Amino acid sequence: MKNTVAITADLCYNIHIEGKRGMHMEQFKPIPIGVEDFKRLIDDGYYFVDKTLMIRDIIESKGSVKLFTRPRRFGKTLNMSMIQRYFEKTEEDNSHLFDGLNISKAGEKYKEYQGQYPVITLSLKSMKQPSYEYAFKMFKTFLVREFERHDYILKCDAVPPTLKSGFEQIYYGIAEDSAYVNAIRLLSDCLSIVHQKNVIILIDEYDVPLENAYFRGFYDEMVDLIRSAFESALKTNSSLEFGVLTGCLRISKESIFTGLNNLKVNSITTLDFSEYFGFTRAEVEAFAAAYHIEERLDDIKDWYDGYLFGKTEIYNPWSIINFISDARANRHALIKPYWSNTSSNDIIHQLINEGNEETRRQIEELLGGGFVDKPIYEDITYRNVKINSDYIWSFLLFTGYLKQIESRLEEEIIYSKMVIPNREVKSIYRSTVMQWFEEKRNAVSRDDLFEAVLQGDEEQFEELLGDWLDESISYYDGKELYYHGFLSGLLSGFRGYTVKSNRESGLGRPDLLILERRRHKLAVIIEIKVAERFAEMETKCDEALQQIEDRNYEAELVDDCYQKIIKYGVAFYQKSCRVKMA
Repeated sequence: MKNTVAITADLCYNIHIEGKRGMHMEQFKPIPIGVEDFKRLIDDGYYFVDKTLMIRDIIESKGSVKLFTRPRRFGKTLNMSMIQRYFEKTEEDNSHLFDGLNISKAGEKYKEYQGQYPVITLSLKSMKQPSYEYAFKMFKTFLVREFERHDYILKCDAVPPTLKSGFEQIYYGIAEDSAYVNAIRLLSDCLSIVHQKNVIILIDEYDVPLENAYFRGFYDEMVDLIRSAFESALKTNSSLEFGVLTGCLRISKESIFTGLNNLKVNSITTLDFSEYFGFTRAEVEAFAAAYHIEERLDDIKDWYDGYLFGKTEIYNPWSIINFISDARANRHALIKPYWSNTSSNDIIHQLINEGNEETRRQIEELLGGGFVDKPIYEDITYRNVKINSDYIWSFLLFTGYLKQIESRLEEEIIYSKMVIPNREVKSIYRSTVMQWFEEKRNAVSRDDLFEAVLQGDEEQFEELLGDWLDESISYYDGKELYYHGFLSGLLSGFRGYTVKSNRESGLGRPDLLILERRRHKLAVIIEIKVAERFAEMETKCDEALQQIEDRNYEAELVDDCYQKIIKYGVAFYQKSCRVKMA
């Protein structure tokens, strides 16, 4: 994502603020939702959370190649654009973009690097395609565009004919497929000759095509392509000044980074650069204050805080900027998940769908506010992310779905206790659980369960409901609400019957009603209770049945001429249930 914030320019408006001197007008900077070009962000006056000291730290660290791994939408692309605009030598002077920002105050020695280097910048996001052929076509397309950006090479007599010939073939899109694998190296050689300076190479979201290929079925081919391109560009490239890569994971076991001994990995567990991706608490407070919504800071923290990069507390920047945009327009805007609509949840779905009983039990622990305690593997490979292996938990940690709260070293392996970071991520788990349950519900026959309910067979109803509970993932912080949705889903969708939830009836609302639609012969009332202990389920069933009578839930059904009314009290305790019929 980005490290800035913005409604679109057309939503930047004047608002009335009541101050000590009466009503006055105040103009707010636009919030840059979707703005990933640093130059556009600064030139158009968007709100900017200043991360420019990252440039200072890159210069000071002097590593040849850096890989930054962070979750999706945490500012990687905007930071790469910022780095490009600072270092790249262009016809247009971009130094004004950094006037007044932190890097301009860091010292004169850093200004010596500004606008001095040729830069190659590539994003692999567009390689998320349905087949390897389409992905490779996109790979060629964005290489051609980068060559076009440096078309002045064609006019430089200092470039040897062999290099210029190779450049022209890529530039005009007529090169053999094999030539594109070495295209980044070729371009860097040409640029270093023209500028008499080594080249900076920026590769954004390098692992997007790998993740996509894993789920699409052409993973090995994609690994070969990315490995070959990286080897020529970053491993044996004498024209390289330094390189920066971003992604979610360090994927090295497939030898993507083979022999790249100048690679420095900065993950969410690394102390260096920890504050440059996502927003810190101070940045969020300043951001909220700038738009006069400080009273929503508790909501913001509850939903979007909870990440830990190194030892730095981090908020989700994408969710923050979207919420502040909504809250700026309506200060009573509902808090909601924004990140779930941008980040691939395929791995969570696979975890729940294919996981064994122990895996599902651990998800229940997480959803109930507990933790998992697992070894952490930095060198993850999609091929090794098997559902019953510990690699899955490292994957969830590095992609933002878990947070470390405690770490320890055992026999040279790091173990971490991990929790769900915040309410936004918990909502992703919950929605995925419900999707899984709906798919399972539709795939497995529920006819016997539904027939037992209609026939008044409380023993069969209880036994079959218990079987479904054994196969489910439950979380107990939701209490009755969870079980209500669980049972409603099991009993819905049968031809000729309608399931109504919390419908107004008599002196209150029964939890569930099952109504025969056409003939009005049969109606079923179900009242649900949750027990605190296993032994209380019998009593809870009696309480549920008594509630049906005390509140006269059948009154409206009698008025509607239903000939037979069945009443059930259903009690739950974790994955156990008890059913009693009046």
